[in-house]
Parts: sequence; C-alpha cells; structure tokens
Amino acid sequence: MVGSRRSIPIVSADAIAIPSETSGCAAAEPFALRVIGDSMAPEFVDGHIVIVDPVMPLESGAYVVADYDGETVFRQYWVEGAHRFLKPLNADYATVEVVRELRVRGVVVQRAGRRRREHKHYY
Repeated sequence: MVGSRRSIPIVSADAIAIPSETSGCAAAEPFALRVIGDSMAPEFVDGHIVIVDPVMPLESGAYVVADYDGETVFRQYWVEGAHRFLKPLNADYATVEVVRELRVRGVVVQRAGRRRREHKHYY
C-alpha cells in the first residue's frame, strides 16, 4: 500500500446485488451502484449513483468497480509502466498497487446526483 490511513469499500450491498457468476446477456448489462463514503471525493460524493458498464474496455485513468484483495472497491485504475494501481481520489485513502488477481466488474460511464448539474458522462 502507498500512502494512507483508511480503507473502506464504497459499494453498498443493498445498493445492488452483484451475482458472483453471470452468464449470457445479463453479464453485459450496465448496472447502478450508490457511492458510500468519501474515498472518491470530490468527483464522487456519498449518495451519488454511478452507472457501471461491465463490457467497457479498461483503460488507464478509468473509474472502475473491482474485486481486489477480498473487497469490492470503487477506484481509479492507473497503469504506470509495468505497474498497475487502484487509486482513490481522496488523499486520506491508500493507493494500492495491484500485485494479485484483479477482477474488474465494470467501468463507470455515468454519475448522477440529486441535482441535474451533478450528472456527468465519462465515456
């Protein structure tokens, strides 16, 4: 781990049920999650809804929902040379170098909040 003090998963189990195994068309369908916590602030704050596309290509700089080290987390995926990282936007949280298996559940393509000005598309 690089940096920091806290590590909290930010996806809520009651926001959406993510099946451990999917097949067929369901595996390719976008889904919504509610952001919980402040690890991705200021871009994504507690209560924002993010739309996650499981078939969007993974690129450095993308916001992802991923399974890593026993947790499902929402982070920014970064590639620097031969190294891969899961980075929070809030400096109070640790940047993690990906050294074990990473399962990306999808790439965030949209953010929605309570007000229209909080809505934003990422791809």
